[in-house]
Amino acid sequence: MKKGHIFLIALGVLAIAAVAITAIIMAQKSDSQDRFSVAGSGIVYAKADIANITIGLKTEAKKTAAEATAENNKKMTAVIESLKNLGIEEKDIKTTNYNLNPTYNWTEGRGQVLVGYEVSQNVGVKVRDLDKIGDVVAKTTEQGANQIGNVSFTIDDEYELKNEARELAINKAKEKAELIAEQTGLKLGEIKGVYENADAVVVPMMYTNAKVMDQAAAEGGIRLDSATIQTGQNEIRVEVTLTYEVK
Repeated sequence: MKKGHIFLIALGVLAIAAVAITAIIMAQKSDSQDRFSVAGSGIVYAKADIANITIGLKTEAKKTAAEATAENNKKMTAVIESLKNLGIEEKDIKTTNYNLNPTYNWTEGRGQVLVGYEVSQNVGVKVRDLDKIGDVVAKTTEQGANQIGNVSFTIDDEYELKNEARELAINKAKEKAELIAEQTGLKLGEIKGVYENADAVVVPMMYTNAKVMDQAAAEGGIRLDSATIQTGQNEIRVEVTLTYEVK
């Protein structure tokens, strides 16, 4: 085969490929131009039925690491036992942090001097009976817990609530699409795509030292009981984006 013929065949193949690529690009461009997206939000409110609390224990410095861990284990065992006595199940008690650290003092003559070792441990507690929140705080601090905080309220099963919020979001998105189409003269076709983003808004309470809480309680500043811990309502939000075909 002559070189000229090979060259012409190669040009033909390239031309066909170029036409095919151009057709694909134009189809994609046309396809994207014939789409219209609109978003809608659905929000429902519900009273929380679960309280999440972080209970912490920090052991004062001991001469040896063994003494520090033994002291921590003794107190934390009592803390966890007090939770179980209140009806908190073992599955709802989880260690979230454990640290064993050396402690030092600084002196002019000797510089950094090892004083001993201290242990800090946190457990996350899920309280399913909200009337027991005050008892959880009181009983655990009696057993040595000295840090209480990160109190937040959640909903155990959000499935039906999210379904309700999603329906609201879809209806709002459809209403918005129809209104925009009416105002702009667009003709809406079928829905070609759906995107969802769902979340629950939870506002945690601040973390504080139990000794500070006890002092404030003694001075009449706060009371550590369930009556003064308000659960409020949780916001369940679902955002939906609908993509329509434009005729």
